[in-house]
Amino acid sequence: MPAYERSRRHDRARPGPAGNVPAVSSAEPEPDVPVLRLEMWDGPIADDDPDARFKEEIAEYGRLDPTVTLGGLSEYLGIPPGALARAVLARWGSEGSAGLLELGPSMVTRLLGIVREAESAGTDEARLAAFHRLAGMLGWLGAPLEQDTGSR
Repeated sequence: MPAYERSRRHDRARPGPAGNVPAVSSAEPEPDVPVLRLEMWDGPIADDDPDARFKEEIAEYGRLDPTVTLGGLSEYLGIPPGALARAVLARWGSEGSAGLLELGPSMVTRLLGIVREAESAGTDEARLAAFHRLAGMLGWLGAPLEQDTGSR
């Protein structure tokens, strides 16, 4: 029996819509909860694929076994590995929205405009100029994070 099922933590109850709900779910899957198969994938990736970098990362991370990390964290915290995986996937999947909220739609539009302009020009010079413009804008945005506040 996994430690999260043996853990004393699961004896604690938390309030929920139906009253007290165990802190750790049962091992039996609920019929309306999706089940994912953790697959490895390594392509193919076309040379001209605009999403090639992302796909290469998927292939690289696919070589790792996330169940080792999830299992250790599950044992330590007393949370089922599936609940941890669900939280990690939900958080990672929502990071784009969080970034948009932090930067704001107008700044994202400005940054994308620079990239699109360089891509439509299609030259290395235009891409390099865009890089310098983006670096300047990001430097300006990051300046408050790098200022020495004298609080050390």
